[in-house]
This record gives sequence, C-alpha cells and structure tokens, in this order.
Amino acid sequence: MRVALISETFLPDINGVTTTLCRLLEHLQAEGHPALLFAPQGAPVSYAGAEVPLTGMPLPLYPEVRLTPPQFGITAHLRRFQPDLLHLVSPVVLGMLGPYVARTLSVPLLSSYHTNLGDYSRHYGFGFLKDLMTFHLRRIHNRCRLTLCPSTATLRALRRSGFRRLKLWGRGVDTRHFHPAHRSAAWRESIGGQPGEMVLLYVGRLAREKRVDLLADAIRDLEGVRLVLVGDGPARMELEQRMQGLPVHFTGYLKGADLATAYAGADVFVFPSDTETFGQVVQEAMASGLAVVGARSGGTLDLVREGVTGYLFEPHVAGDLRAQLRRLLANPDLRVAMGQAGRAVAEERSWPSVMDELMGYYRHILCSSPRRRLIRRVA
Repeated sequence: MRVALISETFLPDINGVTTTLCRLLEHLQAEGHPALLFAPQGAPVSYAGAEVPLTGMPLPLYPEVRLTPPQFGITAHLRRFQPDLLHLVSPVVLGMLGPYVARTLSVPLLSSYHTNLGDYSRHYGFGFLKDLMTFHLRRIHNRCRLTLCPSTATLRALRRSGFRRLKLWGRGVDTRHFHPAHRSAAWRESIGGQPGEMVLLYVGRLAREKRVDLLADAIRDLEGVRLVLVGDGPARMELEQRMQGLPVHFTGYLKGADLATAYAGADVFVFPSDTETFGQVVQEAMASGLAVVGARSGGTLDLVREGVTGYLFEPHVAGDLRAQLRRLLANPDLRVAMGQAGRAVAEERSWPSVMDELMGYYRHILCSSPRRRLIRRVA
C-alpha cells in the first residue's frame, strides 16, 4: 500500500511524535510500502522514504509543534504520489487540510492523537483556550474514519469530549538500545554521584506542563539522593534557580548512546507530568531496568504497575511524590526487583509488533473503503 502522512513535527525535533514517525517510516520501507511525509521546514530531505519540508513557525505554547498553514501544491503532490490512504499525525493547523485532500482524492483518512494541547494551554495562562482547542481538534479527528489513541486514559478522555471512532494504539521501545547493560560507574561520577546515593532521573522537556518544579520540593528534605535532569526547554533557567543548592545536575539534551547510558546509570525514574498521552520516556526507563515513580494520570497509568514496576503519586502533590521516593530509598532490593519487572514488561512491547498493529488498522480502513481497487492492492 502507498501511505501518505502529514505531521507538524519531525526531525530535528526530538520528541515522542518524532520517535514514532521514524519507526513508522522505517517499518513501511522494510515492508515495501512506499511512503510520503509532509513535515515542517528543517526536516531532512529523506528518511526511509520521501519527505516534503513545509514552511512553518513554532506554536507559542509548544515550540515542538509548528503552525504549518495549508499551502499551494500539497494536493497536486499527493495526486502524483497516488496514496492509498492519508494519515494525519497529531494534526493542528496543516491537519485541517486532511479531510479536504482525502475527499478530493477519494482516499480514506485516519489520524493519531499524540499531544494534549488543550491541557497544555492551562500551564501557560491560556486555560480559557482549552475548550476552543478541544473543539478544533475534535472537528478534525471526527472527520477521520479512525483516530488512534496512545493510551486508555487518552481514549477515555477523548470519548468524554465527544471524539468518535477511537481505537487504542500504543508505542514500542527499543530494548536493545535501552538496556541495563549500559550502566556506567564513570557516568555516575560525571554527574557528581556519591557512593550509596540513589540517583533519580528525569528525561523530557523542561517546561511548565511537565511539572518538573515538583521535583525541587520532593527532594528538598531527602538525604542520600541526587537528581539528574536530561533535557532542555523554556523553564530551565527558572528550574536552575529554584534548585540552587540542591544535589541536582542538568545535562541538556542527550541522544543515542549518551541517553541510553544516562537511563541505565540511574536508580529510579521520576516522571511528574500529568498531561502525557503516553509517556515514551517511561517505557525507555523501564527497558533500562529502572523502577518508576510517576503521576497517577494519563499514559503513565498504562505503563506503571503499582507496587510491581513502580509507584504512582497524586498529581501536583510533592509530599506524596516524596513519600513514594522514601519507600524506594529505604528498600534497595525492592528498587532492583521493580527495575527487573519493568524490563520484563518492556520486552513485550517491541516496535515491530506495535507497527504490525498499525498495519492492521491501515488494512481495516482500506478494506472498508468503497474503492474496490484498494482491497485488491492490500490482498
């Protein structure tokens, strides 16, 4: 089948949407399915297929998502490519063009929901826009034959908000890249780790919606812990000031082997965000053999098994987060057991199996299409 995708974030941005897109394009290429990706300006010319960079400007509330307006020539380019289906990846502005293009070319349209922009708005003083953003996204997604949700919490929330034709589609993790074997004493020394300390790790964007500020209050009265923050973002300066004098180390963005080493070198993964539709970094931490302490919200609920692979704390409550960390600080054997259990869970979530599930959804909407030639092409 020939698959066209429209996304408003891609490389060089590093985030969960980009990771999923890269894996999808690699899978399509490996399975012999031609692919075309429309992505913002700055994306590579090709990645396991053809991408068409588009001019865009960062969304003020979330720079990783670009406001990419519909542009002349997109429909013509798609007509030349002759896609069998069109996949909208986290549509915001450019995604509005999707229903029109799909109708013009008579191809089925599906979407995947990745970013909770409605909830993000309240963290930037624009809470009044939440309902408007939800209305806007609902109009786009409800024009699709299928909307794929990354977690059961997201699916239920969207259903309550009037989104229709929803299905669950999770995410995979590279268990060879993210592995406990990458643990390094040299890395622990490089971040100032002391013998006997419990190293806490956070990986992600340093931004208000991630609630990283809770970590400052959570560790302030804890002895024998060190916090490492991997990532960058608009809240970094504020966080550095707030955490001054605490055993905290900022690394900036890491990728590849450096990121894998950071995961494996820590003891506990802390994830205070309560706005995640999935939480890919949680899965990467579990694959690396870390116990997880995360907010009892969103996609984290699908990933962390309470008391087995980690603990959940009440969102926004630093005292509860501190209490869960104390439980792990007092029981090193439990931390190790939880890390091993998390690794076992991660090994069941391979990217090939996740992408095969997506191919099943593709085939389903193609076989239900009135265009009988699509059925013959998929068979």
